Amino acid sequence: MAAEMRRRLSLLNAASINMANMVGTGPFITVAGVDGLLAAMQGPQALVGWLVGAVIAASDGLVVAELGAALPASGGIYVFLRDGLGPHRWGRLMAFLFVWQFLFSGPLEIASGAIGIAQYLSYFWPSLTPLDLKLAAAVAAGIALLALYRKIADIARLMLGLWVAMLLTAGWVIAAGMWNFNPGLAFDFPPGAFQIDLAFLRGLGAGTLIVMYNYLGYYQVCYLGGEVRNPARTIPYAVLISIGAVAAIDLLISVSFVGVIHWREAMQIPAIGSVFMERLYGPGAASVLTVMIMVTAFGSVYALMLGYSRIPYAAARDGTFFPALGTLHARHEFPHRSLLVVGVLAMAASFFPLGTVIKALMTARILVQFMGQVVAAVVIRHKRPWIHRPFQMWLYPLPAILSVAGYAYVFGASGARFILYGLVTLFLGVLAYCALARKQGAWPF
Repeated sequence: MAAEMRRRLSLLNAASINMANMVGTGPFITVAGVDGLLAAMQGPQALVGWLVGAVIAASDGLVVAELGAALPASGGIYVFLRDGLGPHRWGRLMAFLFVWQFLFSGPLEIASGAIGIAQYLSYFWPSLTPLDLKLAAAVAAGIALLALYRKIADIARLMLGLWVAMLLTAGWVIAAGMWNFNPGLAFDFPPGAFQIDLAFLRGLGAGTLIVMYNYLGYYQVCYLGGEVRNPARTIPYAVLISIGAVAAIDLLISVSFVGVIHWREAMQIPAIGSVFMERLYGPGAASVLTVMIMVTAFGSVYALMLGYSRIPYAAARDGTFFPALGTLHARHEFPHRSLLVVGVLAMAASFFPLGTVIKALMTARILVQFMGQVVAAVVIRHKRPWIHRPFQMWLYPLPAILSVAGYAYVFGASGARFILYGLVTLFLGVLAYCALARKQGAWPF
């Protein structure tokens, strides 16, 4: 009989995994720089995107909380789509498409954290070439892969340590920024900053896309649903706590940056955290913070790879993906083959530019994951009442409506090239499913 996972993760473990993944390098690499939030709207008014993103994330978080409490199993959204829409017809198709699009988005998300580590490494070695930085990012992803090759109990303890490091890093930046806050810099809005027109909406959409990348991960614990203690309580609390805490942390970090470094200058600085601390307390403090940011980024890469390695495993155990990936390590009880696949793909994805990585992973994911899970939640409520829902989203159906509308707005704001990427990967996934279904004699053949 195949080994089964044990429920070892507490609420503290679950929240720390979510938050370590969500903060990571997020605000440290996406606020400033040529592809950052400030550049999207050409001014500090772009910080409004954090509030818009918080509404979208909180709305979708309530959807995820309901599904995660009702269907706690390894695979997370894969299981939501399969069981919510029915395992034999549309649920089978959507579950397959989720794993398919994961191959085009999950490794990119892991790689984004590794790229962030490389960006901050350049603070110590400015002479590093673009190829050097890409190689450094791939090495960071490889180290995370090796560190994860062990049993979940050891990983949970390490994640707590990385979570504490993330809180200390964010806390130091926020405290330093608030103590030295310059309102003249932070609120130096360009002319017409809040003129509501098509340009403003496009800029806000582009900024919100970057913000939603920062919020990615509030559902991370759902991928470990089969390893969570008391999931009916733990998963909803972990999802909602992590969204609220990270929304506050990311907004305060962003405000801290623009309150010390003028936004026009910040748009040209990739390692904004290092320069921020150097301006305030000198190179020594900047070096310490740079190391802390890199550790925090590694925590994000680590948490992502941990959760995402469970997706191909769950699909393989379900018979809809390669069977070889559905096995656990004989001694340490973790999906070692699935982990290797995800880790190697993330290392390869580390060679793409950060802006491309963020937009591509978002457009590849929105149509199947975020839209699909809302449909699954609605179908369960109205068509599959035998699925017990120990947690029910508040103010239903408002969160579901806001989630769909918000992610549709973000998808539309990504640009024609990335919209095409999302649509083409979806179309190819349907073709791949049809080929597999025909071979297996499954629906609709």
